[in-house]
Amino acid sequence: MPEYKDYGFTDNEPSHTFFYLHEALLSMLDKNTNRCILDLGCGNGHLVSYLVKLGYNAYGTDASENGIAIAKQEYPDRFFVQDLSTGQLPTELQSLQFDTIISTEVIEHLYDPEGFIDFCKQALQKNGLIIISTPYHGYLKNLFLSIFNKWDTHLSPTWRGGHIKFWSKKTLSQLLTDKGFTFTAFKGCGRIPYFWKSMIIKAKLN
Repeated sequence: MPEYKDYGFTDNEPSHTFFYLHEALLSMLDKNTNRCILDLGCGNGHLVSYLVKLGYNAYGTDASENGIAIAKQEYPDRFFVQDLSTGQLPTELQSLQFDTIISTEVIEHLYDPEGFIDFCKQALQKNGLIIISTPYHGYLKNLFLSIFNKWDTHLSPTWRGGHIKFWSKKTLSQLLTDKGFTFTAFKGCGRIPYFWKSMIIKAKLN
């Protein structure tokens, strides 16, 4: 099995993706509906801390012990190290009823995205919601990368721990549908339409 490589978090500052994702993400949330949120792959915890300050009940897990240690400095009872290979949430979270899972810029790094969605299903209560962001790929953007010979730079094959799955709206929606979710919303984020940096897909567990 490939060795896990820690991202190398050094502080609790937002990642560059936060600045073009957060408005679209917030537009998909409502305190009356999203009452117990889990951020799977929360990194240094910035998004969870941001949501808590806005009045949401949110928790975060990540494989990075360093990232979780940073996150705990502000909210020690809301962050936990997550080992997805166990198939279970950390013990401290197993009694909670999560109605919403958020995962931002994670699924493109995973060897087993199907297993990840299965894990999300187990963690969600009935009719729960999943909100996933990942770099966007679509016809016009892919054509641009081809015409201007940017694929080598874009794919960055020498980036250890980098992106290994490249999702379109169709493929990510299909994965969720195949796993028992119903697609409910899509938003492109960053840049002009159809050249988006990332996309967010929201789906409901049937």
